[in-house]
Amino acid sequence: MVKFAVICASNMNRSMEGHHQLKKHGYNIQSYGTGSLVRLPGPSANQPNIYEFGTPYTKIYSDLVSQNKGLYAKIGLLEMLERNQKVKLAPQKFHDEYDDFDVIFTCEERVFDAVCEELLNRTGMKSKPVHVVNVEIEDNHKEALVGGKTILELARLIVASKNLEQDMDEIIEDVQNRMPNNLLYMLAFY
Repeated sequence: MVKFAVICASNMNRSMEGHHQLKKHGYNIQSYGTGSLVRLPGPSANQPNIYEFGTPYTKIYSDLVSQNKGLYAKIGLLEMLERNQKVKLAPQKFHDEYDDFDVIFTCEERVFDAVCEELLNRTGMKSKPVHVVNVEIEDNHKEALVGGKTILELARLIVASKNLEQDMDEIIEDVQNRMPNNLLYMLAFY
């Protein structure tokens, strides 16, 4: 079974929507963030809510409800956290994860760069390939849903491939032509 990961900055919105969609369809999926901390919108642009990776989604949810339930319901954070609680316990940081994946989806170019750099720093000692695909997704709920569908379509084609190394460029081109998200691709090694 193909082993997938989906990664965004905070493991909250885009990566969790991708995780949710792939999990719902029975794929072997994990999700992570690459940021130093988990950041969520706060009462103003210069007052974000900041949490450590590993803080349970239930605790973040309770914290936001106690701060201002109306505000966080209105901007969709509570609904997002309800979804996240059904998928896994807490946001996880990619740099702390040493599991091997066959395919890693990232959700923005700077996350793609961070993941590729981390993989290069791990020195490729195992000589095991990992396909890293960036699906450019704006960080809002509507675009996360669209991006999750693009990730799902990529996963469907990847799993159907008989020779992924040979087919990957064609899969990327096919999905790029049919779906709205811009894609980047790199083959890396563990």
